[in-house]
Amino acid sequence: MNELVYPRERTLGTITLVLGILVWLGLIVGTFGGALVGLALGFVLYLFAQSTLIAHIKGNGVELSEAQFPDLYAHFSACCDRLQIVKRPQAFILNGNGALNAFATKFLGTQYVVLMSGVVDAMDSHVDGVRFYIGHELGHLRMKHLNGHLLRWPVLWLPLLGAAYSRARESTCDRHGLACSSSPQGAAQALAALSAGAERWKQMSVTAYVSQTQHTAGFWMSFHELISGYPWLTKRAARVANTAAAMPPRNGFAYLLAVFVPYAGRLGGGFGMLMLVYIIGVLAAVALPAYQDYIVKAKLSAAIIGSQSARQALGDYYESSQKTPESLEAVGIPSRLSDGTELALDPRPMVLSVKTPKGELIFTPSANSEGHVVWGCTNGEGVKPAQLPPTCHHLTKE
Repeated sequence: MNELVYPRERTLGTITLVLGILVWLGLIVGTFGGALVGLALGFVLYLFAQSTLIAHIKGNGVELSEAQFPDLYAHFSACCDRLQIVKRPQAFILNGNGALNAFATKFLGTQYVVLMSGVVDAMDSHVDGVRFYIGHELGHLRMKHLNGHLLRWPVLWLPLLGAAYSRARESTCDRHGLACSSSPQGAAQALAALSAGAERWKQMSVTAYVSQTQHTAGFWMSFHELISGYPWLTKRAARVANTAAAMPPRNGFAYLLAVFVPYAGRLGGGFGMLMLVYIIGVLAAVALPAYQDYIVKAKLSAAIIGSQSARQALGDYYESSQKTPESLEAVGIPSRLSDGTELALDPRPMVLSVKTPKGELIFTPSANSEGHVVWGCTNGEGVKPAQLPPTCHHLTKE
């Protein structure tokens, strides 16, 4: 049964699982176990959400059995046998209001396959169509796609990787659907119905439809497929019509753009772009203030160096005369440095203020054990404590 697995799925599955576990371990260690609380809360929320879905299916759907829609149940049973699924999931039909869809899910160990009424009605005269959809959803269960999702979750949003893994899983499930169909042509017709609709698919030329894959090599077609969790339907139809068919290569430049777009799952590439904008916004909100603080620190560092001679002169004056000067002019210190920085002296405590375009620094003197003047540096008007340069806290008389 290995031929039913798309070649890249196992590799991508292993990569995402290993990376996901490593990220979870990092989060658990980094948060001192706090991530485990979040994990537990997430599981509780999952239980409530999933129980709502299962209750809706059981309360509003029709369960397939030998007594209820025996023809569909026979297709379902035959497909389970073909895929060697011994423990059969529960199968339901649910009103899809015309939607051509089906899905697989599980809850507390019980597996479910749900066919929307629209797809059942559309495939009423196409046995392969019904079996293809059943087989596709059974493929998700057989390959345990619903297991380990939480472990992989931290890395599934990664650009290219998360979407590639999702597409590989869908291709694997298409092969399961093909295995349940009597012919590749019939399986391809079932997929084509997703494009042409419940009635028009009957008049479609599968050969002409498959030939449309030539359009997928363009830049934008390549880009949007790279950020999507599903291959283009034309490609899916081409692959089930001929599993050995070579697909047109994607445009190489599309990878350069797609690598910046987080994978958004079933919400689609547009949401991924919104996520990208959001992430860029968050990074900008964090980076811009940090950059501004860096600029301020650089300017203040220059002011500390530029005013060093003034502090040196004030310290020397006090040590020699044992009194504070009445003004800067009394010590021969200019009130303005060459770069425009202004100096001001409060004579009684001999506090020196250094005013720069980025804010003010306050230098306060004190005496060390040897009687020398040392200077402490604090932020003044227009300067936040976080903007003080590291040198501001390590000033001593040289």
